Amino acid sequence: MAPNFFDQFSSPTHFGVPLIMIALTFPWILYPTPSNRWLENRLVTLQNWFINRFTQQLLLPLNPEGHKWALMLSSLMIFLISLNLLGLLPYTFTPTTQLSLNLGLAVPFWLATVLIGMRNRPTAALAHLLPEGTPPLLIPILIMIETVSLFIRPLALGVRLTANLTAGHLLIQLIATATAVLLPMTVTLATLTMTVLFLLTLLEIAVAMIQAFVFILLLSLYLQENI
Repeated sequence: MAPNFFDQFSSPTHFGVPLIMIALTFPWILYPTPSNRWLENRLVTLQNWFINRFTQQLLLPLNPEGHKWALMLSSLMIFLISLNLLGLLPYTFTPTTQLSLNLGLAVPFWLATVLIGMRNRPTAALAHLLPEGTPPLLIPILIMIETVSLFIRPLALGVRLTANLTAGHLLIQLIATATAVLLPMTVTLATLTMTVLFLLTLLEIAVAMIQAFVFILLLSLYLQENI
């Protein structure tokens, strides 16, 4: 049993090699590479169907200029889902529970959308800082508020993903510890906590996929405002 529940969120090392490096590169080898055969296997067909459906739903509100981001956003979506789901396996490490990694993904993408808006549509990009019809006395205050909210966006992206995954892992750790403690004492309560643990694991699987989708969806909304 770990002496501290938060030890599961520290990056472990093996022979001096940080395991976060393996965790970040491992998802890419799980997906089959499409071949030139006429008929694909079931796994590749399912993978292509999922990526096509996700890309269609994601790019539906965007104009054709935003479709250039399809490959990048789809790849990031698959990458985040893989990291989140692999982190639920026993004796693994979840890189997306680290705020530094999530901010490292959120800040560059958010900054890219802002720079695209300032380059292509500077007037429209700056107009988001001041709603139309604002009274003159409120103009300085609203500009400061909107500017702060603009710079908080990448922080909110990273904190949202980190907090949801961290909370889920902590709950699973707590209930698993309670199950191990109650099992020698009373089988009834241990069975009840084990059932709760199973249901919570299913919920965490859904949360892992939903949070990856929300991360990409918010990036697409930020992109939509600037193109």
